[in-house]
Amino acid sequence: MKRARSRSSPPLVSRTTAVDEPAFAAAFDALPSPRTTWSAPDDALVLGGGAAATLTAAGGDRFGSIREAAAELFESGDVHAGTEAARPRVFGGFAFHEGACDGEPWGPFPEARFVLPRVQLTVADNGAWLTVNAVGDDADVSAVEDRLAREVDRFAALDRSDDAAAASAASRPPRPGIRESRRTTSREAWRDSVGAAVDRIRAGDLRKVVLAQALEADLAADFPRAATLERLAEKYPDCHRYWFEPDAGDSAFFGATPERLVSLRGRTVETDALAGTTGRGETPNEDEWLARELLDDEKNVHEHELVAETVRDQLEPFAASIAAGERRVRRLATVQHLHTPITAELDADRHVLELVEALHPTPAVGGLPPDRALATIRETEPFDRGWYAAPVGWIDAAGNGAFAVAIRSAVASPRRATLFAGVGVVSDSDPDREWDEVQLKYRPILDELEGDGAGGSLDQ
Repeated sequence: MKRARSRSSPPLVSRTTAVDEPAFAAAFDALPSPRTTWSAPDDALVLGGGAAATLTAAGGDRFGSIREAAAELFESGDVHAGTEAARPRVFGGFAFHEGACDGEPWGPFPEARFVLPRVQLTVADNGAWLTVNAVGDDADVSAVEDRLAREVDRFAALDRSDDAAAASAASRPPRPGIRESRRTTSREAWRDSVGAAVDRIRAGDLRKVVLAQALEADLAADFPRAATLERLAEKYPDCHRYWFEPDAGDSAFFGATPERLVSLRGRTVETDALAGTTGRGETPNEDEWLARELLDDEKNVHEHELVAETVRDQLEPFAASIAAGERRVRRLATVQHLHTPITAELDADRHVLELVEALHPTPAVGGLPPDRALATIRETEPFDRGWYAAPVGWIDAAGNGAFAVAIRSAVASPRRATLFAGVGVVSDSDPDREWDEVQLKYRPILDELEGDGAGGSLDQ
């Protein structure tokens, strides 16, 4: 088992200053690789470039290893953040399970990897902030302050955000288009897999299992990275959006997920149960009809309640109190989900990764019982999940953090993308309906790959 390692050692020096907000695409392109972006409805937008420190781990203890390495990194620091949102944080994610990054396209991705950006732009409610971080031999205060001054001058020359807002979106690079696509799971194999899972559920061996598919797409033109992230932000403003480049190669893992795994601030925990899906209607009346049908659908409600019940059970050992909100329909651009918000107050101080490890994988992406569901996933799916459906997010020096479940996601390189989507299988699942649901869940990313004006359906 590999232990986490930091490519540099403390102390940490971090300096921040307020700047005029540059245009997103200009800032993204100006940052060095490996680049990171993170945005959430209740969080600041962060764009990071370079790596002042990189933490990696593998194996069953990867959550604990990253926690220890992050604590060491933040143990002694000379930090002037300017604002809380610009405080030093490490950003990254985990593999869905041990060994999940063994195959393509996951070669450059470790089973756990977090980066403290060398240069970071934070866009918060109180303005834009530019940060320079340094660790170990580079952690000289004067050198960091000099480097911050140079970065301020460099970012000041970029296009401003208000100028970009006035420009037409048509000036962005177009969507690349798809030259050829390949499914890793045929429709016939899918029917067999779902049917076998339903048989195991009815026999009592499983209660639920989430089965996924992968879609490989060869692109007709280079993947427009910044433009794709801008389009996702416009279409999915209420989702967690993320972009992670590994240290080697030219690929990136990105997505716009509606599913929060957990956020921790002090002793206050927020999480969600998100399971049960239907499409969007072509008219407001049809949309409302589909939402009502989803709320009353026995299969979807059963699937959702399994997730909500398990999340509450997983939080209970840590919590002084737990409260669940009313189940409702959450509408996104292409789908609607059943959603129950869950909050908790912890009984003691905890690190966010303790909660991440306890909650992952939720039944919304794994199944019940967890061990049998994971074994079924590994036996059934003809591809490696990698970071798909796994926790991605950030950690700060206090052990606070926010993590999302990396669904509605893909790995992209300049001329190829691999998309992932899955569905929950329960006792009354129908393979053809589940197939159709997978196609709906591809759409957030697929819509950004297909050429402008392309049709909205996949070959069946």
